[in-house]
Amino acid sequence: MFHKTKGSPEVQPKPKRRRFKAAYKRQIVAEAATCQYGELGSLLRREGLTYTQLSNWRVAQAEGTLTDKPRGPKANPDRATVRRLEAENARLIRKLGDAEAIIDAQKK
Repeated sequence: MFHKTKGSPEVQPKPKRRRFKAAYKRQIVAEAATCQYGELGSLLRREGLTYTQLSNWRVAQAEGTLTDKPRGPKANPDRATVRRLEAENARLIRKLGDAEAIIDAQKK
């Protein structure tokens, strides 16, 4: 089925995900703590946030984990082990190839 949409038929670009700095999160949590009854909703609307975000930030601040997260892939702590196993695997593959060649020569 085709549904009519208002506006342009062009495909809208995907919105960019917002990232918040730890200092901003702490500021919003502090502001929320000072809100009187009924003011929290207006704070969240003004900042374009949800109550779940605020709740998660409160928990993180209470746990002491409200920090800026480093971006990018996480470092593999077992990288040395992975390299050693890859080298051992390559050595065993070469050894297997040699053994198969000897077995083939003995069959002939």
